Amino acid sequence: MLLTAAALSALLWLTVLVLPWRPWSTDERLPGDHGPTVPLDDVTVLIPARDEASCIADTLRALAAQGPLARIVLVDDQSSDGTGDVARSVGLANLEVLNGTALPPGWSGKLWALEQASARVETPFTLLLDADIELAPGALTALKRLMLDRDLALASVMASLHMGNAWERLLLPPFIYFFKLIYPFALSNAPGSPVAAAAGGCVLLRTDALRGVGGFAALREAIIDDCTLARLVKRNGGRTWLGLSRAVRAIRPYETLENIWNMVARTAFTQLRYSNLLLAVCTLLLGLSFIAPLAGLVAGDGLTRLASLVALVAMSASYRPTIRYYDLHPLWVLTLAPAACLFLAMTWTSAWRYWSGERSRWKSRSYDKLPNG
Repeated sequence: MLLTAAALSALLWLTVLVLPWRPWSTDERLPGDHGPTVPLDDVTVLIPARDEASCIADTLRALAAQGPLARIVLVDDQSSDGTGDVARSVGLANLEVLNGTALPPGWSGKLWALEQASARVETPFTLLLDADIELAPGALTALKRLMLDRDLALASVMASLHMGNAWERLLLPPFIYFFKLIYPFALSNAPGSPVAAAAGGCVLLRTDALRGVGGFAALREAIIDDCTLARLVKRNGGRTWLGLSRAVRAIRPYETLENIWNMVARTAFTQLRYSNLLLAVCTLLLGLSFIAPLAGLVAGDGLTRLASLVALVAMSASYRPTIRYYDLHPLWVLTLAPAACLFLAMTWTSAWRYWSGERSRWKSRSYDKLPNG
């Protein structure tokens, strides 16, 4: 049985390596800011912010450095740390800070904040920006130029994550790696593909495309709102793009295992569509992919060890581009298996919370299961 498991694991990882859409690669990247200048005065920026006093000033200053923007609308989503006051103190002339109202039933906090801000949009382009995302000079110009050159309705960037401590280096690169396996960027970017994905931290879209899918009200029950938005835009005939960029950087550190655990558990069971069957399949698949080759290498005979070694080498090869992208030491490829085990535990935490009546938890808010859940 151990030989069979190791052989299946090796076959699985070799298949991942040869898939034509290369889900493990980091090739889909935002081009640099090279080319003709494009105006930004037709872009309105919407920023939902809840308890973001520690980073919102840096986010706004970096945004102002992009160039003249039509308007920046920040919704202070009932913060307890003076986020709105810190934002106002930056002194941007085109900044409007709205005091967010209480969360209505059926809405997530981020989407309700964006819904309140959307009434201020009068421009052809809308940028959705998380409060902890810092844009390098020229990043927004490059993103808009990409949209114009490829006639996109939506373009988003997976931000470079904070890598300041061991927990972040252990778990955040695999977070991106697994996201790309679930939502291969090449397939998501292909017009005829049913795969659709976006990274909600930085999304530039045509305002008419947003309104054409029903605005934020069409997403109000979505926990994974960015991918839901991309799916609706794509289904409505719009082209979408998702890629990586070092010019878009998440500046808030996660710092502890608990913070990362809650970040993953917030949406893990949602990714599985709240299905116990898919949870069981996911558990079996992760066990086969990561635990079986380690067990076979330690406890198996010669053929089992060979199959296990092939699986581990192929696994490491698929993870290597992600490690290289984050400028980590090559030996970090050896940490993918233990990281996967932790992600599996986070997924079970997500499922347990759902079974206990909680659909999601984030930023001191808990969202109950929907009535038909």
